[in-house]
Amino acid sequence: MLMGEFHHNIDEKSRLIIPSKFRSELGERFIITKGLDKCLFVYSEVEWNKIMAKVSNLQFTKKNVRAFERAFIGGASITEFDKQGRINITSPLVHYANIQKECVIIGVNERLEIWSLEEFNNYMKVNEESLEEITEDIFDSNYEA
Repeated sequence: MLMGEFHHNIDEKSRLIIPSKFRSELGERFIITKGLDKCLFVYSEVEWNKIMAKVSNLQFTKKNVRAFERAFIGGASITEFDKQGRINITSPLVHYANIQKECVIIGVNERLEIWSLEEFNNYMKVNEESLEEITEDIFDSNYEA
């Protein structure tokens, strides 16, 4: 399980240090793609393959399926750590997540999320008042695990 929050800066070559506690859980090769809410999602190959198994069962003739596949799979890249524990984020992904310099890296169960500090702070500010209601809704309703 990936969890925790870390702050690092992306360098001028779009390289970002991933905390060592996450590196071993991601493995040697992993996938980075466009996430939701203007962040990036990072998956181990095992977790990515689970998602791809579900996606392969979707009907590509549906417009929403094609849109999802283009954004989620088309924007994905297989990545490895360099000797310093950094990853290189492609320019389309940097642009999508509005990453300038300061980044927030959070572990969210089966994935990492990489946020620009500004986008993360905005997201948290907008959602902090409703977090109690969200939590109550999730735990009081019949959400399936």
